Amino acid sequence: MATILGISAFYHDSAAALVRDGEIVAAAQEERFTRVKHDHRFPQHAVDYCLAEAGVTPERLDAVAFYEKPLLKFERLLETYLALAPHGFKSFTMAMPLWLHQKLFLPREIDHGLGDRYEGPIYFIRHHDAHAASAFFPSPFREAAILTLDGVGEWTTTSWGIGRDHRIELKKEVRFPHSLGLLYSAFTYYTGFKVNSGEYKVMGLAPYGEPKYVDRILEHLIDLKEDGSFWLDQSYFDYCAGLTMTSEKFHALFEGPPREPESQLTQRDMDLAASVQVVTEMAMTRMARHVHRETGLENLCLAGGVALNCVGNGRILRDSPFRNLWIQPAAGDAGGAIGAALFAWHQILDKGRTPTPHDSQHGSCLGPSYTRAQITTYLDSVGARYLAFDDEHALLERLAAMLEAGKVIGWVQGRMEFGPRALGGRSILGDPRNTEMQKNMNLKIKFRESFRPFAPSCLEERVSDYFEMNCASPYMLLVAPIQSDRRQAMTDEQQQRFGIEKLNVVRSDVPAITHVDYSARVQTVDSERFPRYYRLLKEFDQRTGCGVLVNTSFNIRGEPIVCTPEDAYRCFMFTDMDALVLEDVLCLKEEQPHMPGVEEYKKEFKLD
Repeated sequence: MATILGISAFYHDSAAALVRDGEIVAAAQEERFTRVKHDHRFPQHAVDYCLAEAGVTPERLDAVAFYEKPLLKFERLLETYLALAPHGFKSFTMAMPLWLHQKLFLPREIDHGLGDRYEGPIYFIRHHDAHAASAFFPSPFREAAILTLDGVGEWTTTSWGIGRDHRIELKKEVRFPHSLGLLYSAFTYYTGFKVNSGEYKVMGLAPYGEPKYVDRILEHLIDLKEDGSFWLDQSYFDYCAGLTMTSEKFHALFEGPPREPESQLTQRDMDLAASVQVVTEMAMTRMARHVHRETGLENLCLAGGVALNCVGNGRILRDSPFRNLWIQPAAGDAGGAIGAALFAWHQILDKGRTPTPHDSQHGSCLGPSYTRAQITTYLDSVGARYLAFDDEHALLERLAAMLEAGKVIGWVQGRMEFGPRALGGRSILGDPRNTEMQKNMNLKIKFRESFRPFAPSCLEERVSDYFEMNCASPYMLLVAPIQSDRRQAMTDEQQQRFGIEKLNVVRSDVPAITHVDYSARVQTVDSERFPRYYRLLKEFDQRTGCGVLVNTSFNIRGEPIVCTPEDAYRCFMFTDMDALVLEDVLCLKEEQPHMPGVEEYKKEFKLD
């Protein structure tokens, strides 16, 4: 038996994962414990959780694997700064202290994080090898092509290769500074959103716009080849050595400075989002077709931050020759912790692998869970009122009735999800048929931009009743069109609307999850990965004839997804959720005592 700890840290979304004999035992992001969104520090809390969940101490670990080669990354930073000097001096002076005091001394940092009690080997895995390992090794395929796409690792920004049995081999790559992820991040910055966290807002904003700038992007910014390879004109960007993503030449090309964060969105911002989304989809599908021509395989595995672009993933599935697609649920840097540990087990230690019919990601439910005793102890400590159910069916029956009545429910069940999507472990749920649900959830519960769409959770066996897809999508990483017979015809006036005016038009019989382009980011729910969530959906279906629920992550704007009962109760009390269910314990909002600070918090978001 061998136990391996995987770590991703110090850049974005630090995480830890523990693998025992090739099986993923635990994985979690540091942000969920510290409550600092995208926490990049050493994942001390996540490491401690993984060790505790596996019942091991640092002395009993057989190996530690880190998801990057820090010296190779440092080489890239130095070469880039030297090539561009003196430009970038300020950025250089800001970056160097962290490298000289911490990032260049990772063995020391890892030793400290393990209490100076670990004396075994530390393997440093190349960033895109870790991504590729996270994509292929947990997949259900014995053999598959692999495509990794992100901002940048050490030098690589995009790679493709092949996985067979317990080995992976990356064959081709695109190198920094040419990066599809950084191109998308440049538009994220330019449209006023935060880089490394706002990219999904750009993807959600895109359907409100027209792709007017596609030709301009292809003519000036990116030389995109038929095989999906590409080259970026660096004179339009400033990410190599500057403190921003875009240059004055970029701003001149698009006729204005970047949008100020939180300022009013314009039609131009929406058109820019639509345009970069189209270009990204073009690049992704061209790459996929090229990889299929080169490998002749029918299965494709994806990882890297760009693989969280679920619209692009859906395009690959529809428009490439690959028959089957598996995407790492934590496709960004966090998933590198799983990839590093699995790479060490299979590739370095040369241990075999037996794929499972679904996958070996366990529904990505790899984080902490809480007992009824832990839940009620906390609720009692804050004077909360609650009802504990011993009959699961009675609980689900009551919840289904509340959802049918338009109530919004916070749902905490089992182990916390690993990755950015709520999959029925830490979710906020609503009735997708309710025409006010999207607006109310965005403004009164999530405290976020009104244009943001919500995702559906659908009974796996009923997915084709609602969406133009006939495959499983358990990790909410595929976008598909709503079935045509569920769409509602728009009036002439509605069809003439532009931009944000498209919002709040009823487009289908499940309007709360139907985006303005008649699409939805689909999660299929099966009884094996998500048993209680599946049973709730079945109960709602039997009651209403609707096999779908609105499922959004259990958090509010600017905060990570909740982890503990305390996190969940606080979020519940600080929003207009109607009910909270923690395992089999139900709290109703109208019965709860006053919590100090609620009024001030809501005033901050202009909800008073």
